[in-house]
Parts: sequence; C-alpha cells; structure tokens
Amino acid sequence: MPDAARVPDQPLAELAAQYGLKDSGARPSLREYLAALWQRRHFIIGYATARNVSMYTEARLGQVWQVLTPLLNAGVYYLIFGILFLQNRGVENYPAFLMAGVFVFAFTERSIVTGSTVMRTNLQLIRALHFPRASLPLAYVLVELQQMFVGMGVLVVIMLIFGETPSWYWFLLIPAVALQTLFNIGAALIVARLGGSVADLSELIPFILRIGRYFCGVMFMVTALPIQSLPGWVEKVLTLNPPAVFISLVRVSFMWTYRRDSPGNKPFNARLCNEFHNPANGMANPLLQAHCQAVVTNNDLWIAGAGWAICFFVIGIVFFWQAESLYGRG
Repeated sequence: MPDAARVPDQPLAELAAQYGLKDSGARPSLREYLAALWQRRHFIIGYATARNVSMYTEARLGQVWQVLTPLLNAGVYYLIFGILFLQNRGVENYPAFLMAGVFVFAFTERSIVTGSTVMRTNLQLIRALHFPRASLPLAYVLVELQQMFVGMGVLVVIMLIFGETPSWYWFLLIPAVALQTLFNIGAALIVARLGGSVADLSELIPFILRIGRYFCGVMFMVTALPIQSLPGWVEKVLTLNPPAVFISLVRVSFMWTYRRDSPGNKPFNARLCNEFHNPANGMANPLLQAHCQAVVTNNDLWIAGAGWAICFFVIGIVFFWQAESLYGRG
C-alpha cells in the first residue's frame, strides 16, 4: 500500500518562509507591476491587433464597419440636431464639426464600455495564466486606438471635402490624441476594476455615457447655447469636462473655421455679441460669435486636457493595481 500522506509538523507559513516560497497570487509592488507590464508590451499589442482584426470577421463588410458605424451615427445626429433642431447655430462648417465630435467621443465611449466588461469577459484567461491583469484593459484601449487611427484618416478626407485646408495646426492632433488615449486608459482601468466586482455596472455605464454625449458638445457648440441666464460656471463645466476638452482640441487642430469663429478670437464687442445670442435673429452669423468674451482659451483647453489625462492615468493605474490579487476569484 502507498505510504499515507505526511503533514508537516510545523505551520505551513513557517515552512514556506524556510524554503523561500511566496504566494503566487500576491500583489507585487507598483514598480514591479509597471515593469511587468512593460515586459509584456508585445503581448498587449499583439492581443489588441488580433482582437481588432477578429471583431468584424463575421460581418460581410468586415473592417469597413469601423468607418460606417460612426458615419451612420453622424448622419443620424445631423438629421436630428442639424436639420430638425437647428443646433448648427454658431458653426459655419457643421458637417465637419459634427463628424469630429462623433469620432472623438466614440473613442472614449468605446474604451470605457469595453473596459467595464473586460475582466468578466476574459475570466477564463485570467484564471488560466499568470500575467499583469492591467494588460487586458490596456489591450482593449489599444483596439479602440487602432480604430481611432482609421477614423482620423476618414476625418482628414471629410475636412478636405468641406474646405478645411491643411495647416501646421493639424500636427496638434498628435498630442491631442495622445492625451485622450492616456485619459481613456485611466478611465478603462477604473471601470475594469469596478466592473469586475459589480456586474451591473456594465449595464449602467452606456446610459451614463449617453447622457454625457449631450453635455460635451458633440452635436452643438456649447458657447452658442442660450444659457446666458445661468451661472458662468455652468458653461465652464460644459466646456471643460474631459470628453468636451478632447473634442475641442481636435476641432481646434482640424478646423480653421472653428478657430476663427470661437469666442475671444476678435476684440470684444457687446453689441455684436448680443446680436449673435439674440434668439430673434434665428441663424445668426457665426462670425459674430468671435466678438464675444472667451469662456476658455486654447491654453485652458491644453492645460485641462493634460490635467485630465495625467490624473486619470495615474489614478487608474494605482486603483487597478490595488486589487490585482482579487481578479479572477469567484
């Protein structure tokens, strides 16, 4: 008969310490964690690329849906807000203005929505392999970034069609998208941890983002809204919330008409500004808005964009890392 299993006489914790054994599921230090993520950068990029290719394999049009989806959304918004509700007030080149808003907001929206489900979607992978769990939210944001690159190519064509001529401002798209990507990574890491423990969160987030879409100027120019009777901080909140900041940075980079017509771009003139905001004027001349006082300057937008990106990225990394040993547990 086989020998009966022998149980050590000393406590298991002491035995593990004696032989230098460590808990395989223990959380590493933050520095070690970031180093492990960097070591797996090729896995993260490869995983993201594979997911991006496989997303539309069953659809007949395949990767074309990366472009068609935001274009169809923009078409619906143009019909409802541009034609029916006349929200193109204050915007000379409304189609280009709308397309930029839709594509940029979609990048953040999809990053957060997919991030909220990533830990539960990949539960088997998490339980089967040992790797930094932040690799998954990072990979999913990279999927959306790759789609954003396709969208930017489409936006270039749209801008040229509607008369937005290239200039050195277009190079500002690089830091603008980089800052948005950092923000999206931080936000995805935050909702990934929350969504991994609260399944209902992934059902709630799309509704929150749907509301957010109407508060960040995707379909309208915030400064052209008839909200002069409200406190000034309301307009600043609508202008400086994260999605609104990144949308504005892309519009400033792409559209010379947007830069020309933005408040503060011409000397202040109370009469012309009041004429623009007078509801009796209907579709006021967008050029008049440039004579109003600026709610925020371009410098304010860049400072806010950098602040949102860095804060969310750092908070997201630390917040996700703190629960590293809990992911995958039933």
